Amino acid sequence: MSTESMGVPVVLDTDIGGDADDALAVAAAARLLPDLAAVVTGDELDGQRARFARHLLDLLDRPDVVTVAGADLGHVRDFVVEDLVPDDVPAQRVDVVDVLLEVCARADGPVRWVGMGPLTNLARIVTEVPVVAARLQVTQMGGALRYRHPDRAEHNVHQDVAATATVFAAAADGRLPRPSFVASEVTWDPRIAVTRESPIYQGLAADDAPAWARLLVQSLDRWFERFHPATLQHDALTLTAALGLPFVSFDMLPIRLDDVGRTSVDETSGAPMRWSLRAEHEPFMNWLAAALALASSTARSTAGHRPVDRRAEGCCQNSSSPAI
Repeated sequence: MSTESMGVPVVLDTDIGGDADDALAVAAAARLLPDLAAVVTGDELDGQRARFARHLLDLLDRPDVVTVAGADLGHVRDFVVEDLVPDDVPAQRVDVVDVLLEVCARADGPVRWVGMGPLTNLARIVTEVPVVAARLQVTQMGGALRYRHPDRAEHNVHQDVAATATVFAAAADGRLPRPSFVASEVTWDPRIAVTRESPIYQGLAADDAPAWARLLVQSLDRWFERFHPATLQHDALTLTAALGLPFVSFDMLPIRLDDVGRTSVDETSGAPMRWSLRAEHEPFMNWLAAALALASSTARSTAGHRPVDRRAEGCCQNSSSPAI
């Protein structure tokens, strides 16, 4: 982790509960980041994504991380964990703006916003509390210069094109400090796929794995059974970029958003963005495996599951997949 990341609050904005890459990224953040402050959910389903996030964080012994149910876009697909949350996990907070104000009140400087889903919650922050938006260091998974479906926008943008346009406008006129986008052409790579045969899955599925790992396996299995036999780690790769780890390379590019949400380089009307160019996929997967690595049974029984400070550790592509 970059030394500049230390002590900076981190907020994850995630549509957790569908493609299991979100849950893996949240778990990695919870294990590695003492500064993880909040998890905000997007594309909500009556608060169910936030309840799942709360359950996962509780199993990871992170009661300090606030969970808040964000925007509900009315979608009903891509949710696979409907019966994995105990009934006694209550509905979570819904006041996204208040949570961000609280996070900012506890910090003097910037706040890192890691976008793993649609940009609806971020657009609300930009619109309703510009004083908060001005402090955000945004790293967003989304957009594509070479999307595999050229007739439409990349998945996260497609979920709420109007919100993406709001964010782009704020970046263009300076209300939002220049955001970084980890685009689909960098994350859509079979080298960052997790399947049932992957070392990450095998480690999480070990007989003596803790409850949080078993929950991740259940989420992975549901995704494999209902949608696709692999999940690409778009969101954990985006997390590493937000933390200043050296896996994603960026350049400043003038990016234009068209009426249907497609992104392109446009020297005339594009807004300057930090845009991903390439990624070191295999070293990143080594990092993710280490972030999710499980201690021995003896160590777990004596040390519990407190977040691990690993700041010194630098360390399937298929057109039918509904993944990003």
